[in-house]
Amino acid sequence: MIRWLIVFLLASLLFSGLRGWLEKIGLGKLPGDFRFRWRGREFYLPLASSVLLSLLAMLIGLVI
Repeated sequence: MIRWLIVFLLASLLFSGLRGWLEKIGLGKLPGDFRFRWRGREFYLPLASSVLLSLLAMLIGLVI
């Protein structure tokens, strides 16, 4: 359980860092991606984009 929490945290940090580039290709604007402001800071939870990219990685892994 803790391993999945760490993976989700790392994926969220990665998406936050690459948010500008990912929005140019259409990720980050999916219906399951949450963006909210709290105390003047913007937080970003890319749930739908994470699922989409993990499915893509799984398909690539199966082909190779």
